Amino acid sequence: MIRGAIFDLDGTLLDSMSLWDTLGADYLRSLGKEPAEDLAETFRSFTLEEAAQYYRDHYGVTLSVEEILQGIDGMIRRYYLDLVPLKPGAEGFLRKLRDKGVKLAVATVTPKPLAEGALKRLGVLDLLEGVFACGPGDPGKEEPWIYRQALNCLGTQKGETVVVEDVLHALSTAKQDGFLTVGVYDSHELCQRELQALADCYLPDFRHLEAFWALAD
Repeated sequence: MIRGAIFDLDGTLLDSMSLWDTLGADYLRSLGKEPAEDLAETFRSFTLEEAAQYYRDHYGVTLSVEEILQGIDGMIRRYYLDLVPLKPGAEGFLRKLRDKGVKLAVATVTPKPLAEGALKRLGVLDLLEGVFACGPGDPGKEEPWIYRQALNCLGTQKGETVVVEDVLHALSTAKQDGFLTVGVYDSHELCQRELQALADCYLPDFRHLEAFWALAD
């Protein structure tokens, strides 16, 4: 029986991954410059600092790297605090779990103020026992650290707690650490077959939950 559920945020509860597809171009347009390439592809392996320098070197942006980073950070903050939506069916799924007595938490690499701000605006923050975020210097989801932090808050056992993720590497981390796992489809994860094969349960979205309730029982 499932007594706890730990949800990833971006691409799982929030329909937010498209932000990163257009952020580079949107920032340039905010400066009155039209991008001449697919910046999402160009920046795929860049750090934010490298992307900021690229604007200076290739698009003649005269702002300092620090000023560029501040501008990008402002766009990201506005997106999370004012615009990002929940994935279809996510709110109803969270409420059904709570009604069944399942304790809920979020584990994310998104900064905690943005995660909590978005969830509060969307009316679901009060359903959670806690929101856990990987801060500077913390392990990412290549290690199970953040899932264990959330588990301690829930007070449940791994064998009765599901980790719900949309990306393969994070789901694999939770699976290897002994959690039950639920894979959720998001178009930005290209390894859908591998995700489906690894997960104890796979959901095309939160409106098709038959497989989950079978796992829960």
